[in-house]
Amino acid sequence: MKRILKWAGLAVSLIALIVGGFALFIQLRSMPKFDVSVPDITVQSTPERIARGRHLAMSLCAECHRHPTTRTLSGTQMLDLPEQFGVAFSKNITNHPTKGIGSWKDGEIIWLLRTGIHPKTGLYVPPWMPKFVHMSDEDLQSIVAWLRSDDPIVAATDQDNTASTPSWFAKFLVTVAFKPFDYPKTAIAQPDTTNLVSYGKYLATGVYDCYACHSADIATMNQLEPEKSPGFMGGGTQMLDVNRNPMYATNITFDKTHGIGSWTEGQFIVALRDGFRPNGAPIRYPMPRGVHMSELELRAMYAYLQTVPVSAKANVPSYAYTPASGSTAGEKAYHAYGCVNCHGATGVGYGDLRLADKKYPDDTTLISVIRNVRTYYPESTMPVWDGHVKEDDYASLAAHVRRLGK
Repeated sequence: MKRILKWAGLAVSLIALIVGGFALFIQLRSMPKFDVSVPDITVQSTPERIARGRHLAMSLCAECHRHPTTRTLSGTQMLDLPEQFGVAFSKNITNHPTKGIGSWKDGEIIWLLRTGIHPKTGLYVPPWMPKFVHMSDEDLQSIVAWLRSDDPIVAATDQDNTASTPSWFAKFLVTVAFKPFDYPKTAIAQPDTTNLVSYGKYLATGVYDCYACHSADIATMNQLEPEKSPGFMGGGTQMLDVNRNPMYATNITFDKTHGIGSWTEGQFIVALRDGFRPNGAPIRYPMPRGVHMSELELRAMYAYLQTVPVSAKANVPSYAYTPASGSTAGEKAYHAYGCVNCHGATGVGYGDLRLADKKYPDDTTLISVIRNVRTYYPESTMPVWDGHVKEDDYASLAAHVRRLGK
């Protein structure tokens, strides 16, 4: 018996040593490296491609890479990344020759976006960076054409990149689960835009990647075959708002109780484009606004979601803000309308509110901006609050914004 116990103890110790060694290996390693084989592609720039590329990139690249102060794609902290993945900063992708991607070849950009392998270092880009496995060649080249353009948002910006700090869990995932994708061996054609269901599937699973957030968990999503992702479109993924509080993606299948089965096409369009649910409640960050999407795209996505298997999964309540006792009326309104989710408790979030006090010195203009930001900035992703904010709340909101600036 003693011999059996002795050998059992040795076996347990050996297993513990192996597990501990593997855990230490994961902790100490960098992102894995892979071979690089950049395609020989030179993108021909045309006005049509630049326009199409901007249309796509403003909903894709700008969401993560736009800095709240420079307002260019010079990179910033990804505040909505779940904490289990670590701390991440998007990179400077302006046309700066050394700090951005101004010196990159067209094929290098396409290689990175297709495979997830950095063309200069061979390092695998972490899973929070989308890989456009299913995007058409034309759409991808249009994005590259726009990145090369003279649009002010990609103008060379002298801002250093900040290194990300992947967690042990993120390193574990890229070691055993997430891998780079093979570069396509055949061309990927443009979708048929006259077939709404087919076009909607292309947009929801190949371009805007709705499933990545609206399925069960980012860690288990299937980028190669999106519709096989666990809990596909049934919601549940935990994200964070700019204050690092938990927000959960909702069920967007056509279940009438927990999903969007009772929404009309028009209500769906308003929700994605303007940011308000059919009951008038704001859709809060980190859900992006579809202000850059065309009505055709929104209609197509609605048509496709109607074909997705229905999930009866109940939505998980997101973090609810409760202003501290003694808060001003403006701070209470700032919390009640969800401004805090995007702009943060201090005003520095997705947009830097500290600049508003000097930029709009009179309250009439500041309230006008809050009421309908599109009048001043047609491409802003901030909701048009006119008709949604109580008239008595505008003055106190403006006063609170001024306090944030000071």
